[in-house]
Amino acid sequence: MKKNMLPPGLVNNLQEVLSKKAGNNNKNDDSTETSTSSAAFDENDRFGAVVLVTNGEGVDSLGLVYLVQALVGLGLYNVNVCAPQSDKTDKSLSGHSVTVRKTITVATAEIDGTIAYEVSGTPVDCVSLALSGALFSWSKPLLVISGINRGSSCGHHMYHSGVVSGAREAFISGIPSLSLSLNWKKEESQESDFKDAVAVSLPLISTAIGDIEKGVFPKTCFLSIEIPTSPSANKGAARRGTTQSKNEEVESVGAAKSDTRVKKYFRLEFIDKESKETAGDLDFKALDDGFIAVTPLSVSPQLDSDIQTAASSWISGVLSGGGGEQ
Repeated sequence: MKKNMLPPGLVNNLQEVLSKKAGNNNKNDDSTETSTSSAAFDENDRFGAVVLVTNGEGVDSLGLVYLVQALVGLGLYNVNVCAPQSDKTDKSLSGHSVTVRKTITVATAEIDGTIAYEVSGTPVDCVSLALSGALFSWSKPLLVISGINRGSSCGHHMYHSGVVSGAREAFISGIPSLSLSLNWKKEESQESDFKDAVAVSLPLISTAIGDIEKGVFPKTCFLSIEIPTSPSANKGAARRGTTQSKNEEVESVGAAKSDTRVKKYFRLEFIDKESKETAGDLDFKALDDGFIAVTPLSVSPQLDSDIQTAASSWISGVLSGGGGEQ
């Protein structure tokens, strides 16, 4: 079984929660839970590759729900879900944060065709828990998919993005991973766009799984996939976004008050500004032009040339219809 990747404090807290839960359940409840879990595992064991899905917006978010439904509908994968609770604070801008010295709760979630859990923590917590062996019977998944997120994670937004951090945590743990985001715009987008986003993502997901099984998927990076605002109208090919764009972030003063001391209130906002950058290989430029931007990312902000070459070669192979074979 995979060695625990969780911080000691988080492991202890989880064990405490699980032991208390086990102690409080009566025999009949235990019997019912075991029966339900066994049925779920029997159903999923019919399939091959284990695919773990997480996100930053909650287990009930449309992007995750539609993606999971599509993956289950293919009947090819053992689909498992471990995502933040939807009734908690949105974790889409949580960055690569982890919960320590605080007990987090884990509860089962009802998603047809899957074994699913919702966690009162961050996307990193979710992936760490899933890979720890505390929740699922498998030692590790073949692929981790984080998404589909509502909103772009291009450029500097990737450092704040919860959906990217979920994929990054899997990569750090040695698991191939993809991050998926839809360039949602309040004035233009509608719920059906998530279904279209899933449709254009499935070929990339299927190719990635096939190439992982063949051993030709890049091992030195994970991939951030940015889907344009109108997915069904995309220009039919993914473009590499190999340079990090500088989407601007600003702080606006909300209020200032004074009693015995001065208090100032600030609110962080993200806004889109026109950029002087026009190079076609930038992630946000490809997205604005209606392409799916596929960007190789690593733990370091700057990719080594050999990592860039390996990832670019795989992406080019996918676009040309040749898979990842080199």
